[in-house]
Amino acid sequence: MTRSVLADLDAVLSIARLGSFRAAALDLGISTTALSNAVAKLEKRLAIRLFNRTTRSVSLTDAGRTFVERIGPAMTDIHDAMLTAQSLQEIPTGTLRINAFASAAREVMEPLILSFLQRYPQVHVDLVTEGKLVDIVAAGYDLGLRTMDLVPNDMIALPLGLDRSNAVVASPEFLRTHGTPTVPADLYRFRCIRARLPNHALLRWKFEKDGNTIQIDVQGSITLDESSLVGIAARKGVGLGYVMEADVREDIAAGRLVRVLEDWTPSLAPLALYYPGRKNPPAAFSAFIQAARDFAKAGA
Repeated sequence: MTRSVLADLDAVLSIARLGSFRAAALDLGISTTALSNAVAKLEKRLAIRLFNRTTRSVSLTDAGRTFVERIGPAMTDIHDAMLTAQSLQEIPTGTLRINAFASAAREVMEPLILSFLQRYPQVHVDLVTEGKLVDIVAAGYDLGLRTMDLVPNDMIALPLGLDRSNAVVASPEFLRTHGTPTVPADLYRFRCIRARLPNHALLRWKFEKDGNTIQIDVQGSITLDESSLVGIAARKGVGLGYVMEADVREDIAAGRLVRVLEDWTPSLAPLALYYPGRKNPPAAFSAFIQAARDFAKAGA
């Protein structure tokens, strides 16, 4: 069986799993046209049609369903055999696919991921960030990166030991002009930078102190959906922003932003890498897990 045929079979399985040529093309890292051509070539070779395709939907034909049911276990065995062989490598190579919250990825990007790549230049990391939780196994990822409280119970979790909290920040000029809030309720009389969540809901600013929990629906002249944009707006004096402390740590240290209400923003759940149990994992996977353990130990 040639490598091209293996790739074509993987393409069919990906389309069947995701129910979309476009989603499968993104999953496989190829163009939709290339994927469509690969399936057409395989259908011609088999002399059967595998998918019913319309402008709105994709579904397996009866022959396609039977084909997928037969090749699915076989392809799993083939990939397991390849992973077993890769686990015997002395030099880690190959691709690691990681799914993460964007804020979590920013926290570990330089100290863990880029440091790992400098040490193992033959490894390729495919990092995908999104705001929703995904089934990393079904979606074809090797690892997930989320807060510890969101790690599924059937996964192995590796806490990374980072101190994490939200932070309310503003530019020094804004605070000199408008004053400084001392309790969360003060925010109702301040101009704030509103944030929109991935599910399109507006972020409610959460605070906690001495067992008291408060959520504030802030008001302001702008609504943004990306933390880095909130930081830019805050530095320009647009208003108070509510972001991950790690995202503005350098700005605070340099005096470009000032943190307020710090005693109302306690520590958050730690970040954790998580993954399913694996027999004979590839050398790249094992090396990354060890790098993550070393990273967590250094930060403990």
